[in-house]
Amino acid sequence: MIFQDPLTSLNPLFSIGDQFVETILTHEKGISKKEALKRAGEMLRRLGIAPERLHEYPHQMSGGMRQRIMIGMALVLNPDLLIADEPTTALDVIVEAQFLDLLNELRAQFNLTILLISHNLGIVAQMADRITVMYGGRLAESGQAQNVFEKPRHPYTQGLLASIPNIQLDQPELHTMPGAPPDLVDPPSGCVFHPRCPHVMDKCRREIPQGVERNGHLTACWLYG
Repeated sequence: MIFQDPLTSLNPLFSIGDQFVETILTHEKGISKKEALKRAGEMLRRLGIAPERLHEYPHQMSGGMRQRIMIGMALVLNPDLLIADEPTTALDVIVEAQFLDLLNELRAQFNLTILLISHNLGIVAQMADRITVMYGGRLAESGQAQNVFEKPRHPYTQGLLASIPNIQLDQPELHTMPGAPPDLVDPPSGCVFHPRCPHVMDKCRREIPQGVERNGHLTACWLYG
């Protein structure tokens, strides 16, 4: 897993090398510390960081380098699935673009499946093959990325896409969705989106919608139930 903020996810009291070694030795028995350190150095080299920097500490690295360190610690165990939780939050747009290119290269190189968690729809459009839209802890819509972007079905997905600023700057005002996100401790009855939905019906207030699948596109909304 690649966590959202690498500076707070990495231990400031241990060198990068020590943290790599701990990760490897915890999950793989019978490997020496020397072998683990060598493997960590090879991983850093593949990520464009000199192996000598294994002896440095997180605060001595830039934000982009710390993010690559987190990627390396995730990949050093040869996973089949890489979970990236808002991985570009702390990065500027230049480093963000380089990071996404790196993720795509690693996906091909390691034959990875990447689960990307993000609020940034531009990144999602660039990276994802399939998209699942969540609201209030529940699935709203899921399908092939192109289908979700071109033909969104759930009112929440439609609202999200409508709220993206027009690059032509010809909008008199930005689109917003009324209301506020739900209280997850005490969520609304029925469909969790119903207090903000422009198409709300009585049934939406009473019953949780079941997912309806059409051509691989799943929508949890009573408009399609």
